[in-house]
Amino acid sequence: MASFKLLPALFSIPNTNPYRKTTIRTYLSHRRLNVILEPSPGGAKTFISRFAADEPRKGSDILVEALEREGVSHVFGYPGGASMEIHEALARSSIIRNVQPRHEQGGIFAADGYARASGRPGVCLTSSGPGATNIISGIADANFDSIPIVAITGQVPRRLMGTDAFQEVPLTDITRPITKFNYLVLDVEEIPFIVKEAFVIATSGRPGPVLIDIPRDIQKEMAIPNWNKPIMLHGNASRLQEKALLEQIVRLISQSKRPVVYAGGGCMNCSEELRRFVELTGIPVATTLMGLGVFPSTDELSLRMLGMHGTMRANYAVDRSDLLLAFGVRFDDRVTGKVEAFAENAKIVHIDIDPTEIGKNKKPHLSICTDVKLALEGINKILEKNAAKQVISVEKDIPMTKNNDNASSTWRKEIEEQKEKHPPSYRTFGEAIPPQYAIQLLDELTNGDAIICTGVGQHQMWAAQYYKHKHPRHWLSSSGLGAMGFGLPAAMGAALAKPGAVVVDIDGDGSFMMNIQELATIRVENLPVKMMIFNNQHLGMVYQYEYEYGDSNSTHSYLGNPSNQAEVFPDMLMFAKACNIAAARVTKKGELREAIEKMLKTPGPYLLDVMVPHEAQVMQLIPDGSSFKDAIRGAQ
Repeated sequence: MASFKLLPALFSIPNTNPYRKTTIRTYLSHRRLNVILEPSPGGAKTFISRFAADEPRKGSDILVEALEREGVSHVFGYPGGASMEIHEALARSSIIRNVQPRHEQGGIFAADGYARASGRPGVCLTSSGPGATNIISGIADANFDSIPIVAITGQVPRRLMGTDAFQEVPLTDITRPITKFNYLVLDVEEIPFIVKEAFVIATSGRPGPVLIDIPRDIQKEMAIPNWNKPIMLHGNASRLQEKALLEQIVRLISQSKRPVVYAGGGCMNCSEELRRFVELTGIPVATTLMGLGVFPSTDELSLRMLGMHGTMRANYAVDRSDLLLAFGVRFDDRVTGKVEAFAENAKIVHIDIDPTEIGKNKKPHLSICTDVKLALEGINKILEKNAAKQVISVEKDIPMTKNNDNASSTWRKEIEEQKEKHPPSYRTFGEAIPPQYAIQLLDELTNGDAIICTGVGQHQMWAAQYYKHKHPRHWLSSSGLGAMGFGLPAAMGAALAKPGAVVVDIDGDGSFMMNIQELATIRVENLPVKMMIFNNQHLGMVYQYEYEYGDSNSTHSYLGNPSNQAEVFPDMLMFAKACNIAAARVTKKGELREAIEKMLKTPGPYLLDVMVPHEAQVMQLIPDGSSFKDAIRGAQ
């Protein structure tokens, strides 16, 4: 078991980094300080090395064994001159499998998808220079969405650092603002300690990406590793100290007539506790894009997604609420819109593990900085104990549980009226395929149990709105950064993390093209990824915004061949054929069910090119900077 020592918040490191000209005063950002003092998830309880204890070995072999000791089974690595030693060491490992993407961005997005689907850290490996800079978007994405990733990059030899050597890039300096922490390894003996610490930081508190940059000469250097050096981190164990505040939250619930739960990605590891809380209180739940699946959207108390493209009833409920229970959320602009008008009549309770999120965008009336799981466990115990298991009322003086047939909730009826007034709707186009209908069919045919990955754009919002998300870690989407090209490689990572699961990449033609080269990886690895592309020959969301807010000039959002707009260009089926992947195109609504059934039943990877009208739009829509009352409703 790893040992830990707490240090002061600020500590000095000798100036051995050639990219920094003065003594380095290194901070673990307060936003990221919370540390659980436990071994890294997935780490082996006992480990048998293939080396004798006193046997010298290369730094690259030390690195690979350090990863093995952390329980790593897959690395997404693209080789290059500065990382060849590490790849050779990986080839000597019988524990870790290297999955070689066809582009470094595909590799880090695959590691991201692996981490989201499994809950374990994703690991990627690149060379120096352009190989390393190609993972910047992936690091930023993991930082935005709090995904645990350990990114390892090769670096030029120490003697060449700072000389503008071939493929030299000061990656630690570039990535410092978008990593939870990063390391430049300058001593081979520090590798075991650094890797161990990196996994603790990546997975503890609010998860995030950690970068390890290793010069090539250190990879070659011989050493005898010390696996028992203690980790020294400033931080707090994820424990609940404000237990009296839980009683106060229960009192606020008992006094409330219109409470709503606003649940986000911070609830990903406490889905069961959240369900129990709702069972005890009967409070309806609205989820963020990151929170899809933490509470089943099929439940009668689910309001589904709120925010810019959320349901009318979810946004109505938050707008009308007198108590907003914000669990594991950050009040981002795509949820709040005009922040001062968001839940303006509600008392806000904010529970989040990241202290910098408390009050950053919306000031709460009561806040607790802790793991939401611990808070919900405590609240549930109070609810279960109170008044000989008397349940809390959603309306004053009326006992309220989901299963209490005698309870008539005015609040719930009010919300249900909004559902009836503003049901989800979309425009139809004769025999052309509405993309929303395609997702409804996919949901039906997979029973809502598939792992859904997406790119970014209209298809992402349709998948969020019309697939009935029932499970945590079954929705994989670039939410904060909004990185196009995420869906296909993320599906690749999810398929490796969850063998046997149905993994579907719902993508747009524009987003799919951004990392289409990963078709080759999927074929070589024989991953059963199903790809359902909504092909409208446009950047659909850009076109929609041009239509809604601009002059309807779609010149730069059109992706087809301007000289022959009647043809489908480029031909997705030809890309699939080039990689020996089964594929089909469907153009008519009446043929869609059979086409999706074939996709799901065909062994191995399959690409289904679904032609959809570019006039199809994402509704509901709250314009940027506006409030719920400004929503554009219904089919357009």
